[in-house]
Amino acid sequence: MAVVALEIRSRRPYADGVSFGDVGPYERLDGIIRFAVDPIHELNLSVVDLDKAPRDGDGRVTFWSDFTLLAPLYRARGSGRLLFEVLNRGRKNVPRHMNRAETEANPTTDRIDPGDGFLMRHGFSIAWCGWQWDVIRSAALMGLEAPLAQEDGRPIGGQTLIQFQPNEAHRTHLLADRVHNPYPAADLVDPEAVLTVQEYVRGPATVIPRDRWQFAREDGARVVPDDAHVYLSDGFEPGCIYTLAYRTNIAPVAGVGLLAVRDCVSFLRYSSSAQGNPIAGAVERAYGFGVSQSGRFLRHFLYLGMNLDEERRMVFDGIMPHVAGGRRGEFNHRFAQPSVQSTPGFGFLFPFADDEYADAVTGRVDGLLRRQREVGGMPKVFYTNTSAEYWRGDASMIHIDMAGTRDITPPENVRVYLFASTQHGPGSIPLSSTNANDGCRGRHPFNALDYSPLTRAALLNLDAWVSRGQEPPPSAYPRLADGTAVRPADLEVAFSNIPGATFPNPERVLRLMHVDIGPDASRGIGAFPARMGQPYPNFVSAVDGDRNEMAGVRMPDLSVPVTTYTGWNPRHPETGQPDQIIPMQGSTFPFAPTPEARQPGDPRPSIGERYSGWADYLAKVRAAAEKLVEEGYLLAEDIDVVVENAGARYDLFAGHE
Repeated sequence: MAVVALEIRSRRPYADGVSFGDVGPYERLDGIIRFAVDPIHELNLSVVDLDKAPRDGDGRVTFWSDFTLLAPLYRARGSGRLLFEVLNRGRKNVPRHMNRAETEANPTTDRIDPGDGFLMRHGFSIAWCGWQWDVIRSAALMGLEAPLAQEDGRPIGGQTLIQFQPNEAHRTHLLADRVHNPYPAADLVDPEAVLTVQEYVRGPATVIPRDRWQFAREDGARVVPDDAHVYLSDGFEPGCIYTLAYRTNIAPVAGVGLLAVRDCVSFLRYSSSAQGNPIAGAVERAYGFGVSQSGRFLRHFLYLGMNLDEERRMVFDGIMPHVAGGRRGEFNHRFAQPSVQSTPGFGFLFPFADDEYADAVTGRVDGLLRRQREVGGMPKVFYTNTSAEYWRGDASMIHIDMAGTRDITPPENVRVYLFASTQHGPGSIPLSSTNANDGCRGRHPFNALDYSPLTRAALLNLDAWVSRGQEPPPSAYPRLADGTAVRPADLEVAFSNIPGATFPNPERVLRLMHVDIGPDASRGIGAFPARMGQPYPNFVSAVDGDRNEMAGVRMPDLSVPVTTYTGWNPRHPETGQPDQIIPMQGSTFPFAPTPEARQPGDPRPSIGERYSGWADYLAKVRAAAEKLVEEGYLLAEDIDVVVENAGARYDLFAGHE
């Protein structure tokens, strides 16, 4: 058994012991989970450098993770469903996406807000374990202690890379994506380290002279040598993209994070009470859920055929990578930085679609699910994406071939859903144009459309498909065949008369590019920076007369609209490079409240021209919500939530508050 110990260090009532309907109260367990895996087991061989990690007396590789579990206090009242969320940079996101909880962008405490208790009322047990080696662990952030790869008893060193795009001017930058444990510089005066700058993705890169920067940080008025920071004397310019290639002297075995997730879920599902399993016998079905980075992790998990444990038992019955787009990530190679999202590298590699297809650039044939099919243990899969993943250039590659010439039908065990006219995270009001996660600012107010009711319905649909064989609603996404899949530049004219709208520069819209990361890439060893090839084709949804997206699952906010919502938003001029978009944010362009307030040339009728008043509007929203329930994309229990949300936006944009 790969889990050798679950050490529970805290056991307490969850949410002060509140009762969640018929399921009753929940309890919370926190601790650490210890693993010991066989590095030569057939199903572990794909983990890069696992064979180079230190071994214990039994020849196994050991590591440990933080662990948290929420479970019904009275196990028999639960549904027998385990929802395992793959942490996002150490953070728990499922409360926001499933329970509609208020969560901090950068949490500082270990509190888990129950929100409206949706998951608890439906009897789910919810588990997390750390999987990311570079998370700076805290009360709020869960991480993993990974072994270091070694050769001849010494840590492995080599070339790594960090890329960043600042939103404000500064001189010192951490050698990590966001705030994570960095790869330290092996040599502070390394003459072969190279720092470049470019104005935009795919733009020419200029080498910054070595005497203008150093491995150092500011300490008051002094600049002191530091192996974890880079210092640029002239300062990093907002909006520009900086890339630093340098040598480091450690190589954590990042891929053990994949094993941690696999074996934690297997332990909770199959182990006994005598083996330390706190929910032994209470798990009939297990589902994996991941948001953004952790959704890409789940795609990578499937690509490596990880859904069988060392005893060849199925891990997840269903998997739901949410807002992951068509990519994977830096989860299983030497010098991997799991937090990286936009840096060209291993996360940009083919394949993107599930079935086997040819890469139009290289001719290579592969499919995301090929390996899982070969070893067995194939789960049901829901891919749920927003418009933002299409506008960043990769989501359409799930269902359109690499040449951009034909639609791809998803496999029988897969559904693909675009949540039309939405941004990466559920929107909200009051409107804002600043992202608390990274400080980026948009030229327009961010997208306010809250799609979380669709995510909740998708989870229960996935469970019904797995447990009862109930077919879920059909896939809904842009298609070439019906004209709903278009190039981003094709929409420039449609937005030219929208008051206040600045359309992204078509020449600088994000595209996923073919990358060459050296001859040893297949072994998980890259050569950086990657050599960039031609871009892959990308498509987004066509829009209707109100400039809302036509394809995908359309919330009543779109079929009964008071505003235009997009999956793109240009950078604010004060943050530099304003003709580029912020990769994960959308925009809100409200309709005029009255005919008199409607600006000349605006093709969208005003709110006053569409609805006779508040009651008329809400009646139409309710009817649209009921139709979504009939189609299976929305839960009946969430109709009131949808109507309430729409009503709040009507009040705001119609000028009622």
